[in-house]
Amino acid sequence: MKLCSIVSGSSGNCIYVGSDQTNLLVDVGLSAKRIENGLNEIDVLPDTLQGILITHEHSDHISGLGVMSRRYNIPIYGTYETILAIQKKKSLGDIPTELFNYVKPDEKFTINDITIDPFSTSHDAINPVCYTLEAEGHKIGLATDLGKYDDYIISKLENSDILLLEANHDINMLMVGKYPYYLKQRILGDRGHLSNDSCAELISKLVTKKIKQIFLAHLSQENNYEELAYETVCCELTQKGYDFKGSKLSVAHRDRISDFVTL
Repeated sequence: MKLCSIVSGSSGNCIYVGSDQTNLLVDVGLSAKRIENGLNEIDVLPDTLQGILITHEHSDHISGLGVMSRRYNIPIYGTYETILAIQKKKSLGDIPTELFNYVKPDEKFTINDITIDPFSTSHDAINPVCYTLEAEGHKIGLATDLGKYDDYIISKLENSDILLLEANHDINMLMVGKYPYYLKQRILGDRGHLSNDSCAELISKLVTKKIKQIFLAHLSQENNYEELAYETVCCELTQKGYDFKGSKLSVAHRDRISDFVTL
């Protein structure tokens, strides 16, 4: 299996996941041109994409969906409620109805050789999900836009070879920053986003010898930065007895592609 974050952050998200037979995108929250450029950098032709998995209907996850789906006739996968919300967004234009495919949390499905497991998340969207993807004896777990995590989330992500997990904000930066009070409360709430500290706690519950790579993802442009997220997570993991400094832990960039990982 293969993974590359095209971009990941509060202003846009798009993740490539592939196998020997299949090329998929998870979310398309940036312009089609930027997605095409990112795919070109990793030698993936857009017209070989066999699916776009959507986590939820917020613009930083779907803004390029209309153009990408129409231009390359790519099937779209999301929950019924998410697709309904997408179809109401005039900014995306008309997307052919036959491209939409409904998924349900905890009901696995396959696209070619990749088995996909959608799982429910706590976020202020309409029936949002994240995904794990399995093929070739390997598993990739993707989880961003989490207001909180629990045993259910852990059970979905455990035994992954690669993890891409939300480290959205530094709590101190958020609290002293310019965001209005209601927005700070939304981000900190159970339907908001995971902090650097919460991300480290989640990682500590998922660490096994099987893990090859962990990406810290969906960093806020206003309330976090790469070095802070990395050092915070490293420090907390070290205190818990895990040494993840070095190549196993990295940050998914907000505005450019990240490391391409092949299992």
